[in-house]
Amino acid sequence: MTLGRHMSIADMVQKMIDDLNETMADAVKSDKGNNAAMTRVRKAMQAAKGAAQDVRMQISSIRNG
Repeated sequence: MTLGRHMSIADMVQKMIDDLNETMADAVKSDKGNNAAMTRVRKAMQAAKGAAQDVRMQISSIRNG
């Protein structure tokens, strides 16, 4: 999931937090050995990585004018 540049940095970070909070149920299932949940958590982590990169790019864009 790539977050758009039209969002504020605070909104982008909040979206990441919300998405990660939604992943907690699958994280608990993963701890119990549920392979499908592990796949969903891994996918969510990849999305979080991309979202974090989008935040960094947004900040750099603002800083560099």
